[in-house]
Amino acid sequence: MTAFRFIAVVVALALPGLAQAQRSAVPIPAGAVIPVDWRLLGQLDYERNTAPDTLRALDGKRVQVPGFIVPLDDAEEEGAEFLLVPYYGACVHTPPPPPNQMVFVTMSGGRSVKLALFDAVWLEGTLKIVNYDSPYGAVGYTIEGLSMRPYTGK
Repeated sequence: MTAFRFIAVVVALALPGLAQAQRSAVPIPAGAVIPVDWRLLGQLDYERNTAPDTLRALDGKRVQVPGFIVPLDDAEEEGAEFLLVPYYGACVHTPPPPPNQMVFVTMSGGRSVKLALFDAVWLEGTLKIVNYDSPYGAVGYTIEGLSMRPYTGK
């Protein structure tokens, strides 16, 4: 990955349009897949265990989140459990992100996926706002992963 492409991916992950739930108070239709960005996830106050209404409205909903994978075991090339983070390199080798910037993912049915460390992905699944202690620190969210595909910016 060239430096320019890496920077473009990081910017694209950090600044996408706000999720539907954040843009309006309109109820989220059942079965809708809601694009969620890390700015919205970052609104979780993990120290007080509080979240704004726009974020709480996503609890238990099917969402699509861009990010980078952090395997729970450095040697894993495939797995059914991993962390999703907003930027490349968020792992044990550097201070971990805060809990509101980490998602613990368990793929539905225990299905393994390729854990490509350097490639951004879109992860789709059911979001839960929970406190979870991972090997890399406290996590503010879990997702039951339904699908994962390469990040294309759309």
